[in-house]
Amino acid sequence: MKKLFLLLIPLALFSCKKSDQPKIDDAIIKQYIADSGLNAIAADSGLYYVVLNPGTGNSPSFTSYVTVDYKGYLTDGTIFDQTAGTPLLALLNSRIKGWQIGLQLIKKGGKIKLLVPSQLGYGDAPPFSTVPSNAVLIFDIELVDFQ
Repeated sequence: MKKLFLLLIPLALFSCKKSDQPKIDDAIIKQYIADSGLNAIAADSGLYYVVLNPGTGNSPSFTSYVTVDYKGYLTDGTIFDQTAGTPLLALLNSRIKGWQIGLQLIKKGGKIKLLVPSQLGYGDAPPFSTVPSNAVLIFDIELVDFQ
């Protein structure tokens, strides 16, 4: 019984840390918003966003192919990914959840700043070496087109 108990302690501690992550991310995002003087909107999902330009026409759907120019960076300003003059064409539902939610909020030609908590971003398995586990991500995105 004692061995079972000792095995469950790390599991319980890991579970507590994981469940605290949304609160940690929210505090980081709120501090970033305050420090940057942003007027961000909070979505029920935990995503925060600022519509810089709503665009015109219709919004993309979850299954749209989107063409975007973007810059992705951490709250300390470290850029981890960006388009460099050539927009990205991608299926929206193949992108991180923060993009899936956020890009449906604007229309063609629109621009949005997404403040993405880790559970809607890369979580604890980021694809970039410059992105730490459970990092809050910031994206400046222009929706060039979609189909």
